[in-house]
Amino acid sequence: MADILHRVGATATLGQVYEALTSLDGLAAWWTTDTQGDSAPGGTIQFRFGDAGGFAMNVLDQRPNERVEWEVTEGPEEWVGTHVGFDLKQEDDYTIVLFKHEGWREPVEFMSHCSTKWATFLMSLKQSSRPAPEPRTPRRSESATGPEREEGVAVDLERTCFGFAGRAAEGVDGWSNVDLWET
Repeated sequence: MADILHRVGATATLGQVYEALTSLDGLAAWWTTDTQGDSAPGGTIQFRFGDAGGFAMNVLDQRPNERVEWEVTEGPEEWVGTHVGFDLKQEDDYTIVLFKHEGWREPVEFMSHCSTKWATFLMSLKQSSRPAPEPRTPRRSESATGPEREEGVAVDLERTCFGFAGRAAEGVDGWSNVDLWET
């Protein structure tokens, strides 16, 4: 079996992120506005995307400020029976979301597409769970120089997933690719 994994750091509190993952209003704010159902453990949530269809997910686990887990019961064939989980933890000033969409029968091309979509929605989760709406622009980095600096906006490559993967491969303990879009 194959899994989709993502890690996102947010400046929102654990409680704000947990609320965005466990309330219908919170879910509608970052995933799809057409979100209905019962978001309590044992309930079923329906996520609809207009004519494109949608998903139904049973709520398996909710541990305040720690974990949320769903099981997909309706949607694309590749999704049915898979589990979607969000593990939350505090790291310094950041709430870290460890995301896992697990149990894919095989790593098909559609899985790659879904991984990209999950990354996009996780960035939306990060933005929606902040205490107050603010414009989202990358922060200028003091360490970025050369080709990674474009039009006055610098990207700190060591803090992106590419830098994280490179450092992890080198075996550097404690490396963290926290929030590239800090405010």
